[in-house]
This record gives sequence, structure tokens and C-alpha cells, in this order.
Amino acid sequence: MAAMKPRTGDGPMEVTKEGRGVVMRVPLEGGGRLVVEMTVDEAKELDVQLDVLK
Repeated sequence: MAAMKPRTGDGPMEVTKEGRGVVMRVPLEGGGRLVVEMTVDEAKELDVQLDVLK
């Protein structure tokens, strides 16, 4: 059995393209990460919605 590394929320937000989708990993306070998988179209819409907050 492989050794398991503890997962922490430390580190930057990561966004990677995997297959036909996009995976976003957001560090959380208290440890851990929120992992969200979305389509490229959903990622574009998220970008538009976040731009509204500026």
C-alpha cells in the first residue's frame, strides 16, 4: 500500500485542462481543497461572471 500524504489547503489555486473539461482546485481555510470540474463553456461563463465583480 502506498504512503498517503496529508492533504492541506496550503498552496495556490490551480486550474488545469483535463480531457475536454477544466478542473479547478481551490484551497480552503482549515485544510483541504474544493475541486470543481466544468466544461470549457462553463469556465468561460465563470470568467464572465467573476469579471462583473471587478
